[in-house]
Amino acid sequence: MPKAQVIGLGRSGIAAASVLNRNGWEVTLSDSASIDSIAARPNYESLQKSQQQLTTEGVTVKLAHKPTLDRDGRPDLIVVSPGVPWDIPLLVEARNLGIDTIGELELAWRYLKTVPWVGITGTNGKTTTTALIAAIFQAAGLNAPACGNIGYAACELALHRRQEVEDDRTADEKKLDWIVAEISSYQIESSIELAPEIAIFTTLTPDHLARHKTLEKYYQIKASLLDRSPQKIINGDDPYLRDKVGDRWNNVYWTSVKGKDRLKCDRAKGVYIEDGWVVAFGELILPISLFKMIGVHNQQNLLLAVAAAKLAGIDKEAIASAIANFGGVSHRLEYICTRAGVDYVNDSKATNYDAAEVGLTSVNAPVILIAGGEAKQGDDNRWIETIKAKAAGVLLIGEAAPVFAVRLQQSGYESYEIVETMENAVCRAVEFARNKNAKVVLLSPACASFDQYQSFEHRGDRFRELCLQL
Repeated sequence: MPKAQVIGLGRSGIAAASVLNRNGWEVTLSDSASIDSIAARPNYESLQKSQQQLTTEGVTVKLAHKPTLDRDGRPDLIVVSPGVPWDIPLLVEARNLGIDTIGELELAWRYLKTVPWVGITGTNGKTTTTALIAAIFQAAGLNAPACGNIGYAACELALHRRQEVEDDRTADEKKLDWIVAEISSYQIESSIELAPEIAIFTTLTPDHLARHKTLEKYYQIKASLLDRSPQKIINGDDPYLRDKVGDRWNNVYWTSVKGKDRLKCDRAKGVYIEDGWVVAFGELILPISLFKMIGVHNQQNLLLAVAAAKLAGIDKEAIASAIANFGGVSHRLEYICTRAGVDYVNDSKATNYDAAEVGLTSVNAPVILIAGGEAKQGDDNRWIETIKAKAAGVLLIGEAAPVFAVRLQQSGYESYEIVETMENAVCRAVEFARNKNAKVVLLSPACASFDQYQSFEHRGDRFRELCLQL
């Protein structure tokens, strides 16, 4: 029996271990975290239940454990969860030894590659674009679940499909029409063959540089997904992509919110906004006024989704219906409530400076901004200039608070306070908003969440909870 080592006790790792186990592998699932650390995770009860189920099925689960590549127990396959760095010594050694080493998404691809995929990558805009595409496909009557960094872990879809076969359901019940996958640079980096039928590049700005080191390397990882994809859609309003892509690919479909004259392709292969209408491949689809989400960046996401839908053969009636009824995604400029005339908006998904700048630009001024967390590398100058233009006050939380305070003071901005925690920030925001006549309290952190939370979702959920208690 072949041996597989899965690294990472999370949703992706658990799904990967289960898929391999049910396909005849001897599986060990390990996590370097201690039981106390895992018990502190917000989804601990679910993890514990899954761990017990895997143990019952014959999977070996090891906590506080780091695998080795000793000759006697050397695995034939190593599968890593998205959060495991691709360049840790264990994985470098494994690849040098010729051990098949892949990510969880690549494993899912091996079991689901007979189904056409839409793969969405880029720095910002992935989640909204993915959610829009899934909504349009489903409005057209297609079984097209979202996965990756949204919806299911990809291996959960492979697991469900196998279970349906084992349950001997009808052919129609088993059929997946499309898979819509939000794909990060981490997941692309650990994929060898993953090749969506349609690949989308949303934006490219500096992010994850602590892991990828340079913007060029980050770009090349993202671009490799499109290299393997037959049909490619690119946001023509992104300055980096517009200048960088050049003639790298044939069969590229470009989008632009600035009209057909901005397209880098024939209008018959473009999707754009003109005279208040979304136009796709020369066909009027719907008035842009029917789209409820705020911000030009969301209109860019919309065009990418429409392009994917048209390439998948979906008619404009289904596209227009889905878009008109689409309310947005959690944690990305998500309206929470209004208290004393002030709107509270959750933009926890804004984990870098560029995303946070977009968030600030999209809401009405004056704004009380809550920012901070685990800082990332990147250029914060445009973000700070937007703060100076739109924020009546800034409340700083997390590890980055002292650093952000220095940067704001250096820029000449003084209306900030270090409040340390989300609880303090929401409480102080009420008074701050009243004193500053602010219209919006916006959580848009410009940081990762891992200093105080398990994920940006965990952070955003806590913000929502606190706002609704006001």
